[in-house]
Amino acid sequence: QVQVVESGGGLVQPGGSLRLSCVATGFIHSTNVMAWYRQAPGNQRELVALMTSGGRTNYTDCVKGRFAVSRDNAKNTIYLQMNSLKPEDTAVYYCNIKFFLHSYRDIWGQGTLVTVSS
Repeated sequence: QVQVVESGGGLVQPGGSLRLSCVATGFIHSTNVMAWYRQAPGNQRELVALMTSGGRTNYTDCVKGRFAVSRDNAKNTIYLQMNSLKPEDTAVYYCNIKFFLHSYRDIWGQGTLVTVSS
């Protein structure tokens, strides 16, 4: 049973910073993709950033230069450093891991709320 658990959300003022963490546990293939998505009220869930186990990254345009993703492969952990936060970054942030191990696996965490407000 693979589980994904996020932490680090909270309330932050505009211009502030926050760091999210996500750990995946269970039987996980070493070749995988971990990612952060977010969903604001009334909006669809969108990809924020991803990082493959090989180190390739991808960011959505609106967070480039402000957010940075990193990971510790040995711990199946991914981080999202969020700087220069804006009110429009307010959302529930979800962690996701994808890999193939006997079958395609696509596992989501429960999400962590990030609120950017003064």
